[in-house]
Amino acid sequence: MRSLVTGNPPHRIPQAEVREAARQAFPRMAARAGMLGVFDNAQIETRSLSRPLEWYTHERGFGEKNAVFVQEARALGERLAREALERAELAPGDIDAVVVVNTSGISAPSLDAYLIETLGLNRHAARLPVWGLGCAGGAAGLARAADLVRAGYQRVLYVAVEFCSLTLIKGDESKSNFVGTALFSDGGAALVVTAPDVPGPPPLLALHGGYSTLIEDSEDIMGWDVIDSGLKVRFSRDIPTLVRSMMQENVAQALASRGWSRDDVRAFVVHPGGVKVLTAYEEALGLPEGALDASRRVLSAHGNMSSVTVLFVLEEVLRDQPLGRGLLSAMGPGFSAEHVLIEFVND
Repeated sequence: MRSLVTGNPPHRIPQAEVREAARQAFPRMAARAGMLGVFDNAQIETRSLSRPLEWYTHERGFGEKNAVFVQEARALGERLAREALERAELAPGDIDAVVVVNTSGISAPSLDAYLIETLGLNRHAARLPVWGLGCAGGAAGLARAADLVRAGYQRVLYVAVEFCSLTLIKGDESKSNFVGTALFSDGGAALVVTAPDVPGPPPLLALHGGYSTLIEDSEDIMGWDVIDSGLKVRFSRDIPTLVRSMMQENVAQALASRGWSRDDVRAFVVHPGGVKVLTAYEEALGLPEGALDASRRVLSAHGNMSSVTVLFVLEEVLRDQPLGRGLLSAMGPGFSAEHVLIEFVND
């Protein structure tokens, strides 16, 4: 990986203001004992939104919200992709494959077609739009970008953009919608993965392969229900309990797929789906205190941006200039676990 850039839309909102807006927008849920506490328990201080907070307090149809998604996803994706190319010291025409990940809106033609057109990328570049993996998409997309390089594509541009705030459904007094209002936010990331012999800046890290697990009989755990007013979030089971029950064995299997062991891993880059999920990871893997501090910092500053969030965590971990092997992990609809085996090289 030669570059990594992250970014957000301009409306940065303190959690306390979102909490007050939710109290007024969802009076029945807010009146239930302990429900407003989810905003404090989330340990989120600020979030970035694609529109001013007041915009979300009015009824919006699916078409209107999705049009905002397409507009904002194109703008943020383009800006971040340009910077990622510059940092990788590549011209747009050098790119021979494009991966775009999102789950919070719909675009056809897919967003990669827009990027090729507006950035002047190679018109013969392989295109891989990835939709529907939710929070796991950031990890899975990174693994697919690396797979494309191994398949012979020398320079791969990878962009993830999510506008989860646009899935808020005004008037939906369900617990899932209310909890989503306390967690979801907007952001994007772009990076470039190349073959080792491609000229350019020193690599940030090496990618050693991915490991995917689709959990049996788990479709109900998380996802969207598509209704007239938009994408309605679905949470139906205790994800922290699932992490505690399966993650130790699942991580061992992921590492063993490349001949690694738990003792080889110096850094864990974990998607912060919530503070309870991070605690469950720590308990399942026996991690020392502070091992997931980067995940907690990203959650506090940005909330849950679905697929994008784990790439923000990776950027945060890279600031500490680690060395050695690491594991990047996320879970999402399916229900699934995605791991990427990485190595920090710091030339």
